[in-house]
Amino acid sequence: MAARTRIAVIGVGNEFRRDDGVGCAVVARLRQRARSRPLPPGTELRTCDGDPGRLIGLWEGADLAIVVDAAHAHPSSPGRVHRVALEADALGVAHSTSSHGLGLGEAVELARMLDRLPGRLVVYAVEGADHSLGDAMSDVVRRTVAPLADAVEDEIVRHRDATARA
Repeated sequence: MAARTRIAVIGVGNEFRRDDGVGCAVVARLRQRARSRPLPPGTELRTCDGDPGRLIGLWEGADLAIVVDAAHAHPSSPGRVHRVALEADALGVAHSTSSHGLGLGEAVELARMLDRLPGRLVVYAVEGADHSLGDAMSDVVRRTVAPLADAVEDEIVRHRDATARA
């Protein structure tokens, strides 16, 4: 029998700041799909406002943490998705690309110093077009939600398969 592992999927953002809600939208899509196609046991779907302490609490003890967040980039290409995968022993100082003032980069650095990183961290950062007040994402970012939910599910399956083989 394969060992049970904990997987934390964390959508970061504020769904009332347009494209900043992309992480929450991906988690909502995964929850909806899980009703008819359950995720593997030990998979937790959560949302977070990006506070570093809350992020650390959500991924602490996880074998795999997948974080989906909006990002700023210069020059910007709204809707472009960046994927970064890091093993806990390879995580160094991260620089924030989040659309929040303090965010993922600070959480990774703090967790590293406190030895509270997940075994593996995968970040999907989506470049946004509009972070103003409102609950409607831009069309280009909204179109990333379903494919990004697929990518997160694939990430979970690859991790489960690798864990089962180990």
